[in-house]
Amino acid sequence: MNAMTIPVEWAITILLLFGCIWVIFGWWLGRNKSTLDDFMLAGRNVGLAFACATAMATWITSNTTLVAPQLTYQFGIWGMIGYSMAALGLILFAPLAKRIKQLMPQGYTCGDFIRLRYGRFAWYVFLLISLFYSLGWLVSLGMAGGILLSALSGLDYHVGMTAILIICVLYTLLGGLRAVIATDFVQTVIILLGILVIGFVCIRDVGLENIYMSVKQDSPQLLDLFFPAAIMFLFNNIFFGIGEIFHSNVWWSRAFAFKKDIGKKAFLVSGLLWLPIPIVTGFIALSAPAIGLYPPSADMIGPMIAAKLLGGIGAVFVFIVVFSALASSLDSLLAATSDLLTKDIYKGIINPQVSDKMLLQKSKIIIVLLGVVTWLLCLPKITTLGELLNFTGAFVASTIWPIVFGLFYQRLNGFFAAIAMLSGAVCGLIGYFVIGFYVAALISCAVSLIVCLLGISIKNANFQWQQLDDKPLKEIPLQDNQLIS
Repeated sequence: MNAMTIPVEWAITILLLFGCIWVIFGWWLGRNKSTLDDFMLAGRNVGLAFACATAMATWITSNTTLVAPQLTYQFGIWGMIGYSMAALGLILFAPLAKRIKQLMPQGYTCGDFIRLRYGRFAWYVFLLISLFYSLGWLVSLGMAGGILLSALSGLDYHVGMTAILIICVLYTLLGGLRAVIATDFVQTVIILLGILVIGFVCIRDVGLENIYMSVKQDSPQLLDLFFPAAIMFLFNNIFFGIGEIFHSNVWWSRAFAFKKDIGKKAFLVSGLLWLPIPIVTGFIALSAPAIGLYPPSADMIGPMIAAKLLGGIGAVFVFIVVFSALASSLDSLLAATSDLLTKDIYKGIINPQVSDKMLLQKSKIIIVLLGVVTWLLCLPKITTLGELLNFTGAFVASTIWPIVFGLFYQRLNGFFAAIAMLSGAVCGLIGYFVIGFYVAALISCAVSLIVCLLGISIKNANFQWQQLDDKPLKEIPLQDNQLIS
């Protein structure tokens, strides 16, 4: 049976239909929303249901729907379980979200925190890391759009990549974060329903015993719990996922946008609900030998198996599910990266005296420019999604400890925070090229921790939490030199 079962005309129709729905929805949500807070942070008034949905949907991305099956196909059981451990990023960010909202109730970006907490040197280093990662994630999402269409319909990679980028840029441009969060809510329902259906059909039609025997015969190492590379990937992915969330403005912007006392609950719930999803999406990759499917590229395995199992109509269903997953992350990343470029780069460095009204205009221009740059970088498909994402792991994992210590501990100063990020990223990259992609984040995180601990032992910065906000805090739960319990 041919896995590419969607006619090209159907694929184009789905894209046009969903594109129009999301763009009109974004325009409707964004009408009469003319303030910077409304556009960037949805008025700082997001409730629990939408907060949980947007956190969960944003984390269900090309990583979950395409890379999780790819890594299961390559690493087996540990690839599937290891990817699910990325849920720890959401769960552990829950207390951080509460702390962020408390310390910076009027903050806009993670860059605001780094600049005020550590100074300009660490701020510059952090911005380089954060923007590099954001661009890498944007490119991976654009690539995933092209891979999706290519795998499910045979339509050209560049057509799918271009279409998804245009759709997400348009509705993010029209509605800002309010449109992003509202569409995430709808997309979450579609994604969850789709994943449950695909997992059920796989078990019903192929069977657990048949899957097990086929993998045991064709690729027994995938069932080996002592597969060395897979075990390293498990631990590496834990720190990669934590680093992705802890440092990224995608999640900080939500911490600022959620109502008071909502952030901790929202991230905890969304993390627990997200945990089983990579296991389900990864599991179907193990059925490839049983159904005789061997994809030309490992990152195409998920949608190709789903389409083959479900047939023509099922392929349309899979197409819609994966499209929703991609859009739910791409729009969030466009909005958050635009905020970082607008507030930190344009206002923080280029034009500090710019008004909020002009800043709002610049933010919209930057969203369009981000879309164009991402499109240009996606034109040559030079690597797989898994390799691209894990390359950025060396950078993001280096920020974990400077952010944790910066939020909860007063002794770490800006110089050592910057050196921790730089040395962690460099050592992680060395590990990436010398050993393999599955150790980059692990090495980066370990080196960064050592430098932070060294900095704390050498110098007491004694930072005052009031410096993070224009107004004195009503409550300062941490005393000098005490780590929060």
